[in-house]
Amino acid sequence: MVGFASELRDRVRWATGWKAVFAAVAALMPVLTAGISLPCNSGRALAAEAAVAGQADFPDAIQINGQLQRGVNVIGYDPLWRDRSRGRFEAGFFRMIREAGFSHVRINLHPFRDNPRQEPGTLMLRPEYLETMDWAVRHALEAELAVILDFHEFQAMAKDPETLKPAFLAFWETVSARYRDRPPHLLFELLNEPNTKMTPELWNQFAAEALAIVRKTNPRRTVVIGPGQWNNISHLDRLVLPEDDRCILVTVHYYSPFDFTHQGAAFAGKADKVGIRWGTEDDRQAVRADFDRAAAWAEAHRRPLYLGEFGVYDRAPQEDRVQWLSFVTREAERRGWSWGYWQFDGDFILFNIPERKWVEPVLHAIMPESKP
Repeated sequence: MVGFASELRDRVRWATGWKAVFAAVAALMPVLTAGISLPCNSGRALAAEAAVAGQADFPDAIQINGQLQRGVNVIGYDPLWRDRSRGRFEAGFFRMIREAGFSHVRINLHPFRDNPRQEPGTLMLRPEYLETMDWAVRHALEAELAVILDFHEFQAMAKDPETLKPAFLAFWETVSARYRDRPPHLLFELLNEPNTKMTPELWNQFAAEALAIVRKTNPRRTVVIGPGQWNNISHLDRLVLPEDDRCILVTVHYYSPFDFTHQGAAFAGKADKVGIRWGTEDDRQAVRADFDRAAAWAEAHRRPLYLGEFGVYDRAPQEDRVQWLSFVTREAERRGWSWGYWQFDGDFILFNIPERKWVEPVLHAIMPESKP
């Protein structure tokens, strides 16, 4: 797998557009399939595959990971979910993101927040909410961006997972059926950063039930699942996945050292803790050690990895912020991982919407070849 990941990374790095990416992956299929006979879902989804004939030739998660490459988190905290007319994010931004060199967007969804006034544990998605989701998916795909639909209600789920479980499962029942006919580069992420009362053991149960719901209508669509404790690398060994399902992309998040990446952030209790530096050889070696641990797990379990969130709050020293971002992205790419920067606007800002311009030091740190 290590040899495959390295070769795939080199072959797709210069690919432009979906055809080039698929061609690069197809050329490597003899390497991928040597000694590996596991399909996306071997057995229990045969009936579903027959019913969803359009997914019969969907690529597995390793191939999808090669398409994702570099991405950015978008519109999780945008008013457009309640009222499209008040949205900050514009449809044209998807094309702009693509032109800057990104290959995917991770759309952060808050269905509990944006479909209010319901009884705990129930969920009825407003037509306007679903139409906004359709709008985002359509414009992203038209811009030749892969899309991850991320269930981002991690705070609510952490506080009372059992009460909210029916609503969580209902969301995936609705969304998976709604998008069953979309192309394979639309992915579902079951839950962002399970934590606190959503223990790793409980998360394994919830994930298995949600995955079973998705597989009824999407037997071969890639589903993104991460470990407990905030998608932390240290908890990968507690993540339980169905061995026969090879359409799972495993995600981890990385904000280490937290005192550096979140300095100045009031929401993290660090409003007055600034001036923390990063960039020594010991600092870099700590990142390598964390990433090597994740890579060893991925190798042992034959699972591709997606670095779904990483970033440095914008009150960190700019020089060190840029160093950290550049180092983390290159180390992820060196191991064949795809990644999604946190986030487009808002905290950890990459694009200044009022001024309509990229924050160029950040953009060039994570995308050194970009020419927006």
